[in-house]
Amino acid sequence: MDSLPFLIIITTSIIIIITHCPSSIHGNQQYLTCNTTFKCGGIDNISYPFWASASARPNFCGFPGFELTCGTGDDQSTEFKFLDQTYKVNSIDNSSNLLKLSRMDYVSDLCPTSLENTTLGDPHFTLAFGTEPLYLYYGCGSLPGQLNMTFSPFQFNCNVVGSSSTSFYLSGDTSSLSPAIRAFYDYLVEGCAGNVYIPVSRSNSSQIMMSPSVGGVISAIREGFGLNWDANNTLCQSCKDTGGVCGYDTERNRFSCHCSNQSYPTTCAGNQSSSSGGNSGGMSVGLGVGIGGAGIIFILLGCWLFLIIRRRKRKAALFESKVISGPPSSKSLPTPTTNFSQSIPSYPSSKSDLEKGSTYFGVQVFSYTELEKATDNFDASKELGDGGFGIVYYGVLSDGRVVAVKRLYESSVKRVEQFMNEVEILARLRHKNLVTLFGCTSKHSRDLILVYEYIPNGTVADHLLGKQTNSGKLTWPVRLSIALETAEALAFLHAFDVIHRDVKTNNILLDNNFHVKVADFGLSRLFPTNVTHVSTAPQGTPGYVDPEYYQCYHLTDKSDVYSFGVVLIELISSLPAVDTNRHRHDINLANMAINKIQNHALHELVDPCLGFEKDSVIRRMITSVVELAFRCLQQERDMRPSMEEVREILRGIQNENFGGQKAEVVDIGGDDVGLLKNSTPPLSPDSVVTDKWGMEFLRKTT
Repeated sequence: MDSLPFLIIITTSIIIIITHCPSSIHGNQQYLTCNTTFKCGGIDNISYPFWASASARPNFCGFPGFELTCGTGDDQSTEFKFLDQTYKVNSIDNSSNLLKLSRMDYVSDLCPTSLENTTLGDPHFTLAFGTEPLYLYYGCGSLPGQLNMTFSPFQFNCNVVGSSSTSFYLSGDTSSLSPAIRAFYDYLVEGCAGNVYIPVSRSNSSQIMMSPSVGGVISAIREGFGLNWDANNTLCQSCKDTGGVCGYDTERNRFSCHCSNQSYPTTCAGNQSSSSGGNSGGMSVGLGVGIGGAGIIFILLGCWLFLIIRRRKRKAALFESKVISGPPSSKSLPTPTTNFSQSIPSYPSSKSDLEKGSTYFGVQVFSYTELEKATDNFDASKELGDGGFGIVYYGVLSDGRVVAVKRLYESSVKRVEQFMNEVEILARLRHKNLVTLFGCTSKHSRDLILVYEYIPNGTVADHLLGKQTNSGKLTWPVRLSIALETAEALAFLHAFDVIHRDVKTNNILLDNNFHVKVADFGLSRLFPTNVTHVSTAPQGTPGYVDPEYYQCYHLTDKSDVYSFGVVLIELISSLPAVDTNRHRHDINLANMAINKIQNHALHELVDPCLGFEKDSVIRRMITSVVELAFRCLQQERDMRPSMEEVREILRGIQNENFGGQKAEVVDIGGDDVGLLKNSTPPLSPDSVVTDKWGMEFLRKTT
């Protein structure tokens, strides 16, 4: 009976060894399959993270989302599907993790069957350095006056949209255009029916602008643009350093290191080197497993005999101790421990936590020392402002780039979560009206620091209420453009299920041409598509926060819509979102706006410098924007429009001004006006708005 438990152990061990043998051999087959490069179409020497089922390269050799489609026979094409768009693969460089793609719908001309932007929202890809935008504008009509004389070479004919066949192209960073090209760009943005964004190389972009030709544009598109990928690059390198080949565990949905004996989650056990050879490798592994299993059995049998002998000796000793020993002493209880300390990450200041050129979510990782030098040791004179969760400094990197450096106040667990959240969101989302994230420090660095592009012209709040209030540069057309570009950015975020959560004029940056860059994603949160709201503690800025958010802590994309409504009122009134010097019903600007509208006093709300009283066109446009703001500021989120609808309405208002069209006037019944007029001003905008509320009601205020 004494030997029975050990016999069970031996039997179990044998079963484990037997069942483990196929697993080991299977792991070896994955190693053999993935330990060679493959060809797809006309491209040779392709390896992880790419795979292609049609080329006998199974998915466990690659990474999800990196599948290639290979041409056969005379068709030597290589295609890659990226965010629902199919691209031609021009080259793959594993040494620099660079994938070069080109649009397939612009192979022969500039007239595709439909207009589709190049979307870059995948966290595993970032645009390669030296890439600039190419914009194609369709349905534009003829250029007016002087613009026609200067920019007619940028014209091409296309019948993609509308009845007009006139189209134009423009390339380069729009934030640094000359005044003449800026006027051309503004005309295209306002006067064309549609546009498409395509990345091209900086050299091709410059060539397009210096020697404009349709052939040059097509050639630049064919040459394509580069994407840097990050498919667990660090893990892959560690795997290769231990003799493995990189792959993916499709059953557990994680990275896998395929080694000569089996597959491991990260690196090969024992740091063994990779073996070569075909079937002989598999036979060697099987033979090794068999010999090893037999050895284990003999060892277990020896242990069994040893334990039997030792147990007999113990029984004899115990019998003797019962005669000569006293009662045994009680054992002390173990001291309870806690895992709380494990939840707090450590932050070593060692420079070894970084490697030059490493990436995090696809963006560059900077060392603390480099950023300390860039900001003159975070000199107070370099401070640009308070970013909500940290101080923002002006800095110049060693490569000459001017940057904004946001240093978080503290490295607590909450701040680490905040830091990782902002990096993940900014790294994967690229839009002309979103601030660009250049990089960050490691999450284990001495301080958590984010490095952004530097936007030189301050914030909308600076121009409305701060140090640049009296500059006179925020004319009505500029303010309307700011509203539209901000709506473009927020609609883009919502399309990717991201809620900004802190929309305000202090977070809307302006470049030298007064184009918008929405910033401070510190409160951003991914919005899962399978739920209708996110439950969370109240955060944000007083005066901008959705009133329904304070009541039930339910966050939706309509919370951003409410905040944007406050921004619209600020742009119209040049008044702060909260001012305790105003009447108690008007301390909150949203309440004040509702109050003025309901009391037929819109003229008291509008900034006099905008020309509301003197220019009928401006008055009509401001009235339309106020109507939109009123809808955004509704108490119940279901009554508010989506940001996509807001964007389209603002486009319509701007295009109406460009085309000189008159706004449609919607009448509202007298009973409805009386109801609004006689109601008590609410503490929050909880009035129920119907589609009948329109510009006719607002016209009575003028």
